[in-house]
Amino acid sequence: MPLPPILVDPSALAEFAAQLHREPVIAVDLEADSLHSYQDKVCLLQFSTSTATVLVDPLAIGDLSSLKAVLADGAVRKVFHAADYDIRCLFRDFGIEINGLFDTMIACQFLGEGKVGLADVLNKYFGVQLDKRYQRADWSKRPLEEGMVRYAAEDTRHLLQLTERLEAQLVARGRLAWAQEEFALLEQVRHNSTAGPLFLRFKKAGTLERRQLAVLEELLQWRDGEARRRDCPPFKVLNNAPLLEVARRMPTNARALSGIEGLVPRLVNRYGGPVLAAVEAGRGVPEGELPVYPRGEPRQRDPEVEGRLALLKKWRMGAAKGLAMDPGIVINNAMLEEIARRQPACVEDLAELEVMKNWQRLVLGDGIVGVLQAG
Repeated sequence: MPLPPILVDPSALAEFAAQLHREPVIAVDLEADSLHSYQDKVCLLQFSTSTATVLVDPLAIGDLSSLKAVLADGAVRKVFHAADYDIRCLFRDFGIEINGLFDTMIACQFLGEGKVGLADVLNKYFGVQLDKRYQRADWSKRPLEEGMVRYAAEDTRHLLQLTERLEAQLVARGRLAWAQEEFALLEQVRHNSTAGPLFLRFKKAGTLERRQLAVLEELLQWRDGEARRRDCPPFKVLNNAPLLEVARRMPTNARALSGIEGLVPRLVNRYGGPVLAAVEAGRGVPEGELPVYPRGEPRQRDPEVEGRLALLKKWRMGAAKGLAMDPGIVINNAMLEEIARRQPACVEDLAELEVMKNWQRLVLGDGIVGVLQAG
């Protein structure tokens, strides 16, 4: 199969965008460099129609504003697979909004597919095998290898045909409206704010004492600066696990640093000085200025609520089995806990739970109320 064209000129992109706007449905995907750059960016866009696949190079074109109108037009269906990250990146980098979404991964989840990754789904439905070695490729490099171009094209080439099959199954099982509600919610996602201390976005930071938290923040600030200087993701400077352990132990010399798992001699030689300096800086933060990990108001343990939650989780297993869906997709733990606390007396009361979706109230409402009344 010949290689798809790669658009690198703004005028060519504008003409292509006008062509896309005449299509009833288009498949879209993107490749970014999150594994290779400090600040990930969109490096390639892929579009497929019923007759062609075309790639767009945003690194060459820069201004993608000509795509805004068609991608925001809900009358043109946009098919993605696992659209969450893509939607966030397109809005962050280019101010592009997506309307008219159909997400084939969500469709697969509502159909109870055991494996919902694109490679697994394409292999199941079409016998297509994606070359997984390109999943971790550096898409910011130019020129793109031929294999990367082919891989990128395969990501969208089959999505329209896949959509036809999945949508037919959703209709047959009465679940298209469920998926459409999820699509509409997903269209609104945006990148989270990065304001505030870095430890707020660090897993397990809440397990540290305040002094250790101060050390962790100093370590994270150092790592972030080093990653920015090298233009690489922070994890490529130093992984989270040894960083957390340094914050816990607060070592004062290279020998103590070497005893931490993950800090091999090469890393100690390279980063030992600045790491120990960060520890010392954290140790020196005045007592009154130590950071505090934000926590919600502690909830009093309520045996009755816990009992209702246990009943709801047991009921969920049966409901998920009956629907042939993953229990977490049917209804998540946080929502069940809220229901157990609020103890709605009827299906109408479930409408007050803003986190609950319409399809969940319609499909699960009677079962939930029945469990609470019986319990």
